[in-house]
Amino acid sequence: MKNLTLMLAGVAALMVVAAASAGAQETKAGDLVITQPWSRATPTGAKVAGGYLTIENKGSAPDRLVGGAGDVAGKLEIHEMAMNNGVMTMRPLDKGLAIEPGKTVKLAPGGYHLMLMDLKNPLKQGEKVPLMLEFEKAGKVTLSLDVQGVGAQAPMDHSGGHMKK
Repeated sequence: MKNLTLMLAGVAALMVVAAASAGAQETKAGDLVITQPWSRATPTGAKVAGGYLTIENKGSAPDRLVGGAGDVAGKLEIHEMAMNNGVMTMRPLDKGLAIEPGKTVKLAPGGYHLMLMDLKNPLKQGEKVPLMLEFEKAGKVTLSLDVQGVGAQAPMDHSGGHMKK
């Protein structure tokens, strides 16, 4: 009986690790590692949404996020939000977003982000939105944004709490 209890405890522990791994989506493209892709749910009629993720460059050469696409939107752009003279501004990064070697770039609310424009349908909490991102050197990579609640500030971890920024 003791062995059965230990075996069941071991199986339960492996299931927790597997669930945590599934919640922490990781996509590799060349020397780049992309984690925590997510978005927010949008109200009916909304025509834009933001996409957020983290990109780590584990290589020795710079790369650049230059574009992307997804069936959910008519257009995908890379944008930057910044404070200029006390005013929040947003602009597209026409030349893309540099990811320097050995560095991590976080796309998050209030900063760099993907702008999904001309949405074809609202994004609903709990769904996964497939996208293709294009990098100058690493090429094209597909991933899915995990759609969080309307006001989410960070992706949810598998335990139901928000991950730390």
